[in-house]
Amino acid sequence: PHVEKLEADIAQYCDTPYALGVSSGTDALLLALMAGGIGPGDRVVTSPYTFFATAGSISRLGALPVFVDIEPDTYNIAPALVRKCLEEMPEQERKTVKAVMPVHLYGQCADMDPISDLAREYGLMIIEDAAQAIGSEYKGRRAGAMGDAGCFSFFPSKNLGGFGDGGVVTVRSEALYEEMKILRVHGGHPKYYHRRIGGNFR
Repeated sequence: PHVEKLEADIAQYCDTPYALGVSSGTDALLLALMAGGIGPGDRVVTSPYTFFATAGSISRLGALPVFVDIEPDTYNIAPALVRKCLEEMPEQERKTVKAVMPVHLYGQCADMDPISDLAREYGLMIIEDAAQAIGSEYKGRRAGAMGDAGCFSFFPSKNLGGFGDGGVVTVRSEALYEEMKILRVHGGHPKYYHRRIGGNFR
């Protein structure tokens, strides 16, 4: 009941319909990528200026992180360089790009409007790494409410710290939320019936 109440409170606070409690911010990223169907040979555009878990979660699924440099004033991924990266990438490689993972660093949101435009243009999922940005806003929208999934960490050093590891994923799509709920318990639904491989992300 405590987890369910926290999920409801976080969803309301972040202005998203759904939030799902998980075991860590790293597992939040991993779960979002898994639910988005990211796997071997896929590519995910992200920032190199972040904690290891951002790229590590991508690599754990056999996907490839594609690093794009940051803005010098915010330290967040530079949307113009994301566009340049996608435009200059060979077509066969570009077809394997499935998602973009901006990192909202130091409580500052990445410049999300042009990133959202790019995601629509190229058919990419947006996974917000908002581990350090709960409560941050971009043009009146909360971190975690602008992409397909928002991933937060409650590690004690984060903006909202717990007594140990913990995290949450915010989601706008009911279908994605239901998929994440199943993947959170080893892909079991109903209990002990496993249509897919998930993880122990409770």
